[in-house]
Amino acid sequence: MKIALVGFGVVGQGLLEILRDKAAALKASGFEATVVAVATRSKGTLYNPQGLDIGQLLAAAGDFQQYPDTAGLEHGTDILSLIKTCNADVLVECSNTDLQTGQPAIDYCYAAFDSGKHVVLANKGPVAVAYRELVARAAQAGKQLRFEATVMAGTPSIRLAMQALQGCTIREARGILNGTTNYILTQMEGGMSYAEALAQAQQLGYAEADPAGDVEGWDAAGKVIILARALFNSSITFKDMDVKGITAITADDVREAAAAGEKWKLVARVTPDGGSVQPLRVKLSNPLAAVSGATNAITYSTDLMGDVTLVGAGAGRLQTGFGLLSDLLDINRGV
Repeated sequence: MKIALVGFGVVGQGLLEILRDKAAALKASGFEATVVAVATRSKGTLYNPQGLDIGQLLAAAGDFQQYPDTAGLEHGTDILSLIKTCNADVLVECSNTDLQTGQPAIDYCYAAFDSGKHVVLANKGPVAVAYRELVARAAQAGKQLRFEATVMAGTPSIRLAMQALQGCTIREARGILNGTTNYILTQMEGGMSYAEALAQAQQLGYAEADPAGDVEGWDAAGKVIILARALFNSSITFKDMDVKGITAITADDVREAAAAGEKWKLVARVTPDGGSVQPLRVKLSNPLAAVSGATNAITYSTDLMGDVTLVGAGAGRLQTGFGLLSDLLDINRGV
């Protein structure tokens, strides 16, 4: 499988580390990958139809000019032109997310389909903004659109719903879809103030310098939209949802909940009729109450299986890289 990678930050590097370190085991299972192109808007592009060396790519992650000049190597091709003309089988898109427009990643996906390539996404923007159009474009091209890594990183939340639970009617999905806020609330249960817990989350790399997207609920809301599209073919937008973060929760609120045998969780919820993101007090008997730290969880309510809850990592370099790999393996198997 020849891969073109757009975006070479933490997630893209995580995928390449996995492909490097597990190459022998993957080959033994029938999967062999060659990275032929890497493109970013800040560092430019690298392309070699014979394949790029993963070790040298990782060494040059900060500056593509450090990648050694080899036979067949091309520098600096425009990203759209590179996607259209390169010999990749699959476009892996893991550049920065724009949940308002989905661009330029949507155009990258269209260019990939139009030139006969499958698309695998870690970027949430295209699925949140243009899911129906992407599905139609993929079907027209006879190619696959995969996006496991957009919700709960490599924990197979999308695959569970769309493959393992196929045949069930899913009535609702609800869960903890943002690890930063769950970490903060967990630390507050241990006695920290909101400000102290946020500062610690930033120090550990769970929260950005500007944490608004996480703590105000918008990251989780983007994942709600993706689930609504994938599970219910819904066209809801941010404007249709009630979105509230955790910034108003105080240490007193956390203590009151504990005294009542409850915990605060930022709960994302989606049904065929809509979605929401709200901080809620959940009883200790609720499976979500036991999910602590930066861990994520999702519960699917179904007609045949009742409630099915999946708990696992919701972020991380290797974890999200694995989400991309799982989609590549699916495509390789012809699923």
